[in-house]
Amino acid sequence: MSLKFGTSGLRGLSVDLKGQASAVYATAFARHLLTSGQAKMGDPILIGRDFRDSSPDVSATCIAALKKAGLTPLDCGTVPTPALALYGLSLKAGALMITGSHIPADRNGIKFYRPDGEIDKQDETAIAALAAEIEEEGMDAETATAEDHSAITAELFYERNVALLPEQALSGLRIGVYQHSTVARDLFVDVLAHYGAEVVPLGRSETFIPVDTEAVSPETLALLKKWSPEHGLDAVVSADGDGDRPLLADENGVPLRGDLIGLITANFLDAGVVVTPVTSNSGIEANGTFEVIRTRVGSPFVIAGMAGALAEGKNGVMGFEANGGLLTASAFTLNGRPLLPLPTRDSFLPVLAVLLLSAERKKPLSQIAAAYNLPVAAADRLENFAQEKSAALMAHLRASRGNLEDFLAQVGTVKATSDIDGLRVALTDGSTIHFRPSGNAPEMRCYVEAANQDEAEALLNKGLELIRNFAQG
Repeated sequence: MSLKFGTSGLRGLSVDLKGQASAVYATAFARHLLTSGQAKMGDPILIGRDFRDSSPDVSATCIAALKKAGLTPLDCGTVPTPALALYGLSLKAGALMITGSHIPADRNGIKFYRPDGEIDKQDETAIAALAAEIEEEGMDAETATAEDHSAITAELFYERNVALLPEQALSGLRIGVYQHSTVARDLFVDVLAHYGAEVVPLGRSETFIPVDTEAVSPETLALLKKWSPEHGLDAVVSADGDGDRPLLADENGVPLRGDLIGLITANFLDAGVVVTPVTSNSGIEANGTFEVIRTRVGSPFVIAGMAGALAEGKNGVMGFEANGGLLTASAFTLNGRPLLPLPTRDSFLPVLAVLLLSAERKKPLSQIAAAYNLPVAAADRLENFAQEKSAALMAHLRASRGNLEDFLAQVGTVKATSDIDGLRVALTDGSTIHFRPSGNAPEMRCYVEAANQDEAEALLNKGLELIRNFAQG
């Protein structure tokens, strides 16, 4: 099978996932839970999905396979991934989320959850090995339905989010919700309205639109910048396809970077430890009283970092990614109420934390963002970039210091490098450029930091040009 585990879950072309492949991996996951003692025969297991055309078929195949493996599937419908994870934690049940998150519509995937939360890299290895065995044995793909738990799943997540802030905390704000095809679209409207915001639904689509919150497309940017003045908005809120990564734009339609959203939320929670990937802004360490632990890109690595901090007896442990997805490993107290840990990416808590700060300070989001005075960061990707080309580029840059210096001669002089994930290069002028192959799709990503927006955009464009030139030969 051409499917593989990426930075968060199993990913591949939809045509490869539908049918036997989804049955094989669902069975492998069930066997893993049963043989490891994390589940027993007859236990419930949850199934959720996004709005991709292929997701209902994959879900139905997984339900049949899980039943055949001896578990009891519960159909949670089209709900945000954090809602599914929360329900799973409450039942101490495993879960599968059928989603490709932000990747193109012709692709899809499965995210797996143990009864205690998101699987780790060791689980991935075990599941992949079992899948190989099952595929060799041979398996027919069947479809089935399961008991509908979609309303229960959504209600539990809604109740969590309407307990985070004081009553009417967002009164006076006019907020657009870019609904596109995210499974978070209706819950965002309901939660924001609960807090007194005037909500304007925008851009609802019955066709799946892949929205990447870390590398926002020109088409999405154009919509945000059109809607904000047109509707007199204080902010525009959205999320990726499965609702675990936030998109939050200011009153001008300019998106706030996900790592800034995470930083604001860390201060909102009064966190003691922040775990975040190396791609998050380098100014985070200077903008809080918390300890910062850097990891590779991907929620499994952030979760492992949080688990390590908890094992050392540290308190107030949370994490976030540069895409804005926020995770909590410790219990926190908000609005006089306990907030139980949700150690998987969530888009709702960070959005609410930032909007509350704007409402309390009575300042527009653009001023809130500027006050942090972070290095200006930018990121983009080259889509449909063969993984062999990405591997060849990374091998070339790592082969020698001379190769790296020659490659970057047009943008600056190399000062230092870090290869926690991809290759991050600090230049002598204080800027940085980071090359990283995507773990989810055939894409090459480039991240930069510079002194101002113009320099950041110029460095990013040059970095993408260098990648293209290398690939062309």
